[in-house]
Amino acid sequence: MSWVPGGVFWMGSEDFYPEERPVHQVEVDGFWMDTHQVTVAEFRRFVKDTGHVTVAETAPDPADYPGADPALLVPGSLVFTPPSGPVSLDDYQQWWSWVPGADWRHPEGPDSNVGGRERHPVTHVAYADAKAYAAWAGKELPTEAEWEFAARGGLDRKAYAWGDEYTPGGKQQANTWQGQFPWQNLAEDGFVGTSPVGSFRPNGYGLVDVAGNVWEWTTDFHTADHSAGGKNVNPASSCCIPRNPRSESAAQADGESYPRRVIKGGSHLCAPNYCLRYRPAARQGETEETSTCHLGFRCIVRAPGPR
Repeated sequence: MSWVPGGVFWMGSEDFYPEERPVHQVEVDGFWMDTHQVTVAEFRRFVKDTGHVTVAETAPDPADYPGADPALLVPGSLVFTPPSGPVSLDDYQQWWSWVPGADWRHPEGPDSNVGGRERHPVTHVAYADAKAYAAWAGKELPTEAEWEFAARGGLDRKAYAWGDEYTPGGKQQANTWQGQFPWQNLAEDGFVGTSPVGSFRPNGYGLVDVAGNVWEWTTDFHTADHSAGGKNVNPASSCCIPRNPRSESAAQADGESYPRRVIKGGSHLCAPNYCLRYRPAARQGETEETSTCHLGFRCIVRAPGPR
C-alpha cells in the first residue's frame, strides 16, 4: 500500500461533465491505499479462503427485474463487444451485452478464462463483492473524496493525474481508448482490453492506474452533482471546509431496484468522443448489483502514516 498524506484540495471540475460540478474545497485525513487495483490473483486468494460467491455467479431475483426475459435471469454479467463499424452513441446496447456465464473467472463469457491475467485487475465484481474482499483483507473501500484526492497525487486542480496535457510528449499515460468509440480501437497504448497493473507510471503518491484500465467502486452514493450530496459542499460564504465528507443518501432512480454508488477513474473503454472520464474529477453512478468487464476496485486503510 502507498501512504496518501491527506490535506485540503479542490474537488470536482467545471470543464467537462455537469455531475462534476461545482468545484469546491474538501479536506481528507491521511490514509493508506492499495498501490494498484485488486488483481485476479489477489481476488482468487480471497475466494479460495472464504468460498465467496460473487453477484455475477448468482441468479438475479426476478422480483428485482419485473418484466425481464426469464432466459436472462441466470448468473452472468455485462460484457463489451465492439460493433463492426460506426453506430449511434445513443444506444449502449449496440456494444454492451448481458452474457450468461460471464464472471470474474470468465471475463468474456463461459468459454474464456483468466489464464495469464493474474496481474490484471479483477473485473465483474459488484459493490457487495468489493466490500466483502475489503473486510476479509482488513481494509475498507474509499469515499469519493478520498479516492479523488489520492488520484490527484498532489496535482491540485489539474485535468489529469499527470497534469493538464493528455499525452505529454505524444506518450500515452494510461490504458484508455484511442480511436472512434465503440468500433475503432487503435490500441496506441499497447492494450485492447485490461492491462497488467502498473503498466504505466505512478502518480505523485506512488499509485498506479488511477486513470483508465478499470473503473473503481467507492462507498459514496451517487448524486446528480456535488451540491446535491448535502455533506460534500458548504456554501461559498461558509467559514468551514468539509472534512472527510461522505454522500450517505441512497436515492434510487425510477425503475431501479438498487441504489447507485460513485465509481471513479474511467477505464480502457473511455474515449474522448464518448466518455472522457479518465480524470480524477470524473465520476459516474453504478447500481450496486452491477458487474461489468471494466469495473474493479482498490482498498484503503485509515491508520497513522509512516514515521
